[in-house]
Amino acid sequence: MHRALLLSFFLLFCISVNAQRNRKVKVTTEYGTMVIRLYDQTPLHRNNFIKLVKKHFYDSLLFHRVIHNFMIQGGDPDSKNAKPGTELGNGGVGYTVPAEFQLDLFHKKGVLAAARDNNPTKASDGCQFYIVQGKKFTEGQLDTLEQTRLGGRKLPVDQREVYKQIGGTPHLDQNYTIFGEVIEGLNVVDSIAMVKTDKNNRPLQDVRMKIRLKKKFLFF
Repeated sequence: MHRALLLSFFLLFCISVNAQRNRKVKVTTEYGTMVIRLYDQTPLHRNNFIKLVKKHFYDSLLFHRVIHNFMIQGGDPDSKNAKPGTELGNGGVGYTVPAEFQLDLFHKKGVLAAARDNNPTKASDGCQFYIVQGKKFTEGQLDTLEQTRLGGRKLPVDQREVYKQIGGTPHLDQNYTIFGEVIEGLNVVDSIAMVKTDKNNRPLQDVRMKIRLKKKFLFF
């Protein structure tokens, strides 16, 4: 009996730990499906995103701002029933999330990050997010970037290699909170980033999303 109780407590503990670690979400679009792993290093953003996904908040919202070789942005609740041509990006949930910058999280291609306005604490918008497409950089371009847009801040050697080999948007590092990355379906980001847009970078043909938590099994 005693051993059975210990085993039960152990299993419950493992379930509790797994419930908060390495959570994944599935983003479905007409261009394909992406699976995104949410980072444990940014628990405030992870938990907030999970809360909204569980409420089906993102269902039928648009990727309302798309810039080729930069990023695709979505999550504005005003986009759900927006008429064609309406400028979007100002909708929200009425709160922000404190910034959670981590030196080892950087804007490589495929990362999920929180959008924000120009507030002094760099707090994140409560619901809007973007996924980086970016571009590849040469050694010289990264050197120039460090001296100009990064204000002299040096990129770590390993991150420089990623920006050269995979690409991204290094000038956003330590300015916007990164809280996940695409682990399946990165080609979907490229496909969406290629669509035609209007003067406000809104796709001419709506690109809607549906986001669900990806079910997982204990220990996997």
